[in-house]
Amino acid sequence: MKTPYFLIDEKKLAENLTVLKEAAGKAGCKILLAQKAYSVWQTYPLIREYLSGTAASGLYEARLGREEFGKEVHVYSPAYREDEIAELAEYADHIVFNTPAQVKKFAPFCKGAGVSVGLRVNPECSTQEGHAIYDPCAPLSRLGTTLENFDEEILPLLDGLHFHTLCEQNSDALETTAAAFMDKFGKYARKMKWLNLGGGHHITRADYDRELLVRIVRELKKQTSAEIYLEPGEAVVLNAGTLHTRVLDVMRNGSDIAILDASAACHMPDVIEMPYRPPLKNSGNAGEKSFTYRLGGPTCLAGDIIGDYSFDTPLKVGDELVFEDMALYTMVKTNTFNGMPLPAICIKKQDGSVETLRSFGYSDFKGRL
Repeated sequence: MKTPYFLIDEKKLAENLTVLKEAAGKAGCKILLAQKAYSVWQTYPLIREYLSGTAASGLYEARLGREEFGKEVHVYSPAYREDEIAELAEYADHIVFNTPAQVKKFAPFCKGAGVSVGLRVNPECSTQEGHAIYDPCAPLSRLGTTLENFDEEILPLLDGLHFHTLCEQNSDALETTAAAFMDKFGKYARKMKWLNLGGGHHITRADYDRELLVRIVRELKKQTSAEIYLEPGEAVVLNAGTLHTRVLDVMRNGSDIAILDASAACHMPDVIEMPYRPPLKNSGNAGEKSFTYRLGGPTCLAGDIIGDYSFDTPLKVGDELVFEDMALYTMVKTNTFNGMPLPAICIKKQDGSVETLRSFGYSDFKGRL
């Protein structure tokens, strides 16, 4: 197949979904797909067999969830546009607002339209290390209302509270956050119909403590009598996708450098934003194996660097490299900087056959400008 392309592993996706459904059943909660991490709607028929609905970040994701997934649609945004709220209310079952001011402005209309209304709160409890860009509880965060800024006048308008503080974390971080949430907002939580614990729960990771998750959720249900929601994104498609690329050229400038037909800036921007070093099949860390290369993309951006990797044999033009764990935060973030083609989206079915779900061309680049 022509590289670069994404390949979704349907068998691994189903394995993740089985784990999530089992955890939800034991805990007595509902789990939603966070579409901000993964929105390949062609796989929604499979996912909806296991999960209770979708979480959206705005109008388009909400519409996609309603049209292609069905079931429950939950929406949160740091702020809503006045000219979109009516349409949004057509798609959403739950709408979560970021501030009391937005609740006062939009909640009466939403409740009149039959939508359940919530407020995102900030428990001011950071459990992350080293990734402030993904820490909703970092100083000066715009995400969620702190206790100091909570306005009790909006309580009659609220059906639920929402918090999201985690990123790729285990259930011990949720335990810490849940305790801080109940300490600050418990008196309000006990009056709510539902609580949404957000995303960032790495539930399908091999070392994730799912029994602790079950205990945390059950305890919250016991303390509040509220319905509990989780909305993971990464956990749904963890290790369920790959990005296939080829070596276009090999050069040297103080180190061996291989230029690929896949770009960090265009095809996996989290590599630069987070930053992180994506896993690469059959490779090692720099210096671990006999031949070390810096892998970079073909754009003009000097920082379009994927990382330093080592191999058992020298790389040569035409070699295929396979980056792993590439279903999450890739296809939803790809861009056409430098006129770079978007990778095709393919799926490996559970019977082993491969199908191309979507391919892209010049018109996709031109049509968005």
